[in-house]
Amino acid sequence: MKTFIIGISGVTNGGKTTLATNLQKCLPNCDVISQDDFFKPESEIETDKNGFLQYDVLEALNMEKMMSAISCWMESPRHSLVSTNWKNAEEIPILIIEGFLLFNYKPLDPIWNRSYFLTIPYEECKRRRSTRAYEPPDPPGYFDGHVWPMYLKHRQEMQDTTWEIVYLDGTKSKEDLFSQVYEDLIQELTKQKCLQVTA
Repeated sequence: MKTFIIGISGVTNGGKTTLATNLQKCLPNCDVISQDDFFKPESEIETDKNGFLQYDVLEALNMEKMMSAISCWMESPRHSLVSTNWKNAEEIPILIIEGFLLFNYKPLDPIWNRSYFLTIPYEECKRRRSTRAYEPPDPPGYFDGHVWPMYLKHRQEMQDTTWEIVYLDGTKSKEDLFSQVYEDLIQELTKQKCLQVTA
């Protein structure tokens, strides 16, 4: 079965989950998988020399379990996840995968039909992060000592990607971001449908 898979990645507190949720409400036959659901337990997270838990790295995630969930959806998209948005059996099944480290995990590279990456400046990111409650909570210095350096490292690694990534300004309103991405996706989905008809 033909499917359409969207990746929404980017900096912490950049608006990934909000964008994915808003898109799911408006796109037909759409499910969402969140990378945050695949963190390993705290007891399995390594610490660095400063005592900071290394959450912002791929090793903190059970990526094999996440890949299994994605594979299950791809094999049977109408039955894999509980979706409230299956409106039309003729529509292409859509999966949105959102998370902070999607485009640094090579096994995911071949699956993307469309990729988006949210960015926000350092000061705004730090401000937003300070308003969120995490479990475990961020210790003093965690953002500057671990979170932001890891973001910069992973962003640099993405320079080697061989497919198109659309970079989004996360300081825009959630309405503007939604409109930008939704219009882009409708164009891409229309192309897919045309290709199906001519195939």
